[in-house]
Amino acid sequence: MLWLTIYVESVAEYRYTEHILKYMDLWVKSMYAFGALLMRMNYISRWGLMRNARTETLSEHVLITATIANILGYIARDIFGADVDPERITCRAIYHDAGEILNGDLPTPVKYRNDTIRDAYMKLERESEERILESLPEALKDSMRTAIVGEGLSEREEQIVKAADRFSALIKCIEEEQSGNTEFATAKSSTLKKIKTDMLPETEYFLEHFIPAYTLTLDELLLDKGL
Repeated sequence: MLWLTIYVESVAEYRYTEHILKYMDLWVKSMYAFGALLMRMNYISRWGLMRNARTETLSEHVLITATIANILGYIARDIFGADVDPERITCRAIYHDAGEILNGDLPTPVKYRNDTIRDAYMKLERESEERILESLPEALKDSMRTAIVGEGLSEREEQIVKAADRFSALIKCIEEEQSGNTEFATAKSSTLKKIKTDMLPETEYFLEHFIPAYTLTLDELLLDKGL
């Protein structure tokens, strides 16, 4: 009867394993990786070819870019009367580098070395954004497409997001400069040139009235306007 006992136990173990695998398959199919993928930005470092006084992660860059994009959107609408949606601009800025979660941060000198590399990387970035979009529930994909892929923004709104991205880079350069690191001097100059070349009323306003404060100490910032 030993063989019968072994047989029964084997069948029971097989059915248990089959049940677990079936359960896991259903669990995986009902799981959405979108939020967990975004958290991977914490592990991606920017400015990889340069000596940094302090390493900046992709998640830090995204937060700064989104904050500036939000401010620029309201400046454009409320001070200069532009027909833009600050909330839509902010949402796009939050996800503007989502493709780098799968691709990593390709250094600017490499990314823009020539048109072939630039175009290939842009295509790869778009494909990565689509893959991340696919990690959402079906019911959310259409409503979040504008934020993740950038479709549906006006030309002015796209320009504001790009300007916010550049301002974030400029602030990083200023921070490194304030730390005594001269490595970012050229990057600061070229980033500032790009901002001025594609100047909008809101970016000119931000450059004049907001950027100087990034060179101040906390005490100096709190003294301003009697804070």
